[in-house]
Amino acid sequence: MWRIESPRLIAGLTRMTHDLAVAEELAQDALVAALEQWPREGVPRNPGAWLMTTAKRRAVDQIRRDRTFARKLELLGHELEIAQGADEGPADPEEIQDDLLRLVFVACHPVLAREARVALTLRLLGGLTTDEIARAFLTGEATVAQRIVRAKRTLAREQVPFEVPSGPALGERLASVLEVVYLIFNEGYAATAGDDWMRPALCEDALRLARVLSGLLPREPEVHGLTALLELQSSRAAARSGPDPVLLADQDRARWDRLLIRRGFAALARADAAAAARGTPPGPYALQAAIAACHARAATPGETDWATVARLYEALSLRAPSPVVELNRAVAVGMADGPAAGLALADALAAAGCLAGYHLLPAVRGDLLARLDRRAEARAAFTEAADLTRNNAERTLLLRRAAESA
Repeated sequence: MWRIESPRLIAGLTRMTHDLAVAEELAQDALVAALEQWPREGVPRNPGAWLMTTAKRRAVDQIRRDRTFARKLELLGHELEIAQGADEGPADPEEIQDDLLRLVFVACHPVLAREARVALTLRLLGGLTTDEIARAFLTGEATVAQRIVRAKRTLAREQVPFEVPSGPALGERLASVLEVVYLIFNEGYAATAGDDWMRPALCEDALRLARVLSGLLPREPEVHGLTALLELQSSRAAARSGPDPVLLADQDRARWDRLLIRRGFAALARADAAAAARGTPPGPYALQAAIAACHARAATPGETDWATVARLYEALSLRAPSPVVELNRAVAVGMADGPAAGLALADALAAAGCLAGYHLLPAVRGDLLARLDRRAEARAAFTEAADLTRNNAERTLLLRRAAESA
């Protein structure tokens, strides 16, 4: 219940107090009150409204008891507003949605460092504790706590308004929001370090955030594109992990979640419709979702339309050029046009040095070399990839592939 209600609670309190740190403190106070009272009195019929009313009353009591609590003079000006609303019933659903959207744009504001945006988003919108965030990213709890504290101070110092940007600023700020959700999902889908191949809880948090955004911004194509991508990628989770990591070609597709696939197709259709309404081509997230959809439509690996996948990666490289996209295109070309064609692209990336230290480059080269029966070179490439990765499960997989190439 707290995971669901806390973002709405903090969002509403931030609008009232104009202070994100104060809003979170009040929300935590309301949670403590619930932990104390609900075991004795039972869970109320509307937990969210109970928490909001409790938090408002505590805000009024705190301000009246200690005026120094209002670190900003304008906070005092909201005392009457808070007091008047303290005994009201449930808030207007549209008002809650508006507040939640404002909180999303504040937590993901570009004035914050990327790591701070991720931590603050998981804390405020994902309802995760500092310890949970630290464990998810294999970071010290003190480090995460510092990031969150500094983020709040930065937002206060820069006087970031509690509002949804408009005009050209909306697109720029929305890109930051989507990037944060995408980063959270990717860390869950392919953990960068540690013993686990996946961290499903992070994937679930990111997918939930993407769905919330789709409801809040129904006319934004890339919001639906990102949601579609995460739905389709999440559908493979059960088949992707086991005692050892399972690569896409080896997965039991009967274990793919058909409900998530249908939801992904529906979100992709909404993304296409929203883009068509604007007269714009598909964005980077929609293109990635279209690639995932090609895999989802194939009942077996052999039925995958690799030519379409390669074309989509080419389009993606034009919309959002990056060496990683080119590496993925090399994989698709290697499947569509043969391993030699894919290896030529991968070798060009290696020669350019733009992916130096990135373990998936030698991993891709190893796979393409193995398919060309250049076994000694494949073994060397897989060994190099194993040395570069920081994920223990992935290292085991790569070393096994190196041994198979001997």
